Amino acid sequence: MKESILDVLLYLFEHYFTEDADPVRDRDSLQNGLIQAGFSPTEINKAFDWLDALAEQRPAATEPRVDGPIRIFHGLELEKLDVEGRGFLMFLEQQGVLDGDQRELVLDRAMALDQDELDLDDLKWVVLMVLFNQPGSEAAYAWMETQMFADEPEPVH
Repeated sequence: MKESILDVLLYLFEHYFTEDADPVRDRDSLQNGLIQAGFSPTEINKAFDWLDALAEQRPAATEPRVDGPIRIFHGLELEKLDVEGRGFLMFLEQQGVLDGDQRELVLDRAMALDQDELDLDDLKWVVLMVLFNQPGSEAAYAWMETQMFADEPEPVH
């Protein structure tokens, strides 16, 4: 059985939250599909709670801040995110892919996962899911998506 909230979220994202997916799915049908895929009801409920919290924290459309305060990582953030992950978040903010509010939302959602540590690939997925949920972030989402899959070879037919 698959036992990670992130595993459930990635499965949902890859199978249901894409442009080709059926947009008229209710939570019960999603849950049934996830159970059939081998996820436990406990982890499914935690993943739905994670997504609900993400939706509740959607910031209002405001002008992005330029040259905002410097983010200092502390405590559990330092334990969960390694130097590479923290540097990646800083890079995304410097490049304008994330603004300060989105960075904080990424950090909040990363900290809400039930994992002791997040590697860079896991953090990239969290960033992608946050950007997918943010109105007006379509360009940043598309850029992030190309960065994630740029290293993967084209499938051979």
